[in-house]
Amino acid sequence: MGKHIGFVSTRFAGTDGVSLEAAKWSEIIERSGHRCFWFAGDLDHDPERSLRVPEAFFKHETNKAIDEAVFGRKRRSRETTQAIHDLRTLLKKRLYEFIDKFRIDMLVAQNLLTIPMHLPLGLAMTEVIAETLIPTVAHHHDFYWERTRFSVNAVGDYLRMAFPPSLPTIQHVVINSAAQEELALRTGLSSVIIPNVLDFENPPQSDEKDTHAFRRRIGLVPEDFLILQPTRIVQRKGIEHAIDLVHQLGNRHFKLLISHEAGDEGVEYADWLKDHARERGVDLRLIATSVPDAPDRPSLWDLYAHADFITYPSLYEGFGNAFLEAVYFKKPLLINRYAIFVRDIEPKNFDLIVMDGYLTKKNVQKVREVLENPDLRERMTTHNYTVAARHYSYAMLKRQLDNLMANCFGVNG
Repeated sequence: MGKHIGFVSTRFAGTDGVSLEAAKWSEIIERSGHRCFWFAGDLDHDPERSLRVPEAFFKHETNKAIDEAVFGRKRRSRETTQAIHDLRTLLKKRLYEFIDKFRIDMLVAQNLLTIPMHLPLGLAMTEVIAETLIPTVAHHHDFYWERTRFSVNAVGDYLRMAFPPSLPTIQHVVINSAAQEELALRTGLSSVIIPNVLDFENPPQSDEKDTHAFRRRIGLVPEDFLILQPTRIVQRKGIEHAIDLVHQLGNRHFKLLISHEAGDEGVEYADWLKDHARERGVDLRLIATSVPDAPDRPSLWDLYAHADFITYPSLYEGFGNAFLEAVYFKKPLLINRYAIFVRDIEPKNFDLIVMDGYLTKKNVQKVREVLENPDLRERMTTHNYTVAARHYSYAMLKRQLDNLMANCFGVNG
């Protein structure tokens, strides 16, 4: 008999990595005969199968005030402690409402018990799990110790309690081997590695007529090459390297497009990038995207389908969704050797243009060759698709999720 699975986070909307991976997990889970339900502060799911609680959004004004009071300082006031517990109490009540309303059998905490973007919600979730012993999968994308902005804080007691918690009914899932090792070292908790995936069993469909129409729509001419940076505008994405690449290619027909808006870390970097591109004579374009498609602007999938080349010069990634998406759409790409790429992805022998912290003349020349040689491009992208289908497919994810759910309901159910 199918189970009711409750996904919980601060946000399930848009194109951030957590929302995208949660959607993939739910698709696989529902294919197995279960039903998925959603709890968050920002939601774009069916209202009949979700509970939106505005106070659960990490950008809610109360939570933002708490963040400002506890991160970047060593001491918190009694008033801040009380504010944390007041919001925790409210959210705990709403979590119980969610569990009761949809008769939830198992919870999936998506990065909620990992990074303290919403302290009160993490605390509330931990208490609910401890009180109910409900089977839970804690899917960890990026831990607080991986972000320098959380290194100085006044909430070490809460971080040790709930980010992540050590409870008997929680199974921990991480997305890379470094996170698995660090989690065990810091907390003694064991975990399973489940990398990000895509549906490689079903290749994307593209239409040449749509591509021509899209390019005209954003002001490109047939001779132009569209180079896509498919990330949010945050500093760790290293987008200045993409700008420098286009500058060094030295051809006015190479256009750089950034798919997302400025991220959660401010707009200063976005402004600097615009100035950087202008000084180098690079045609830089920004298009806010949405998934699913909106009638008035292209989706992320549109941009991949119509791009000629992908830049992904990130300084740090927990895994690298954009890397996998570029391979899925059979696009060649330039990638920086960030730590997780070196440990978990590079050994699988993809055919990529790789930079090691800085852009070389050899990198630029290789990009030029790939853009100008369709046969080389086809060989490279076909090989990469085959490798990715072996390691990052929905079939792999289904096996892993089946095992997790068997453990949940075999041991705890």
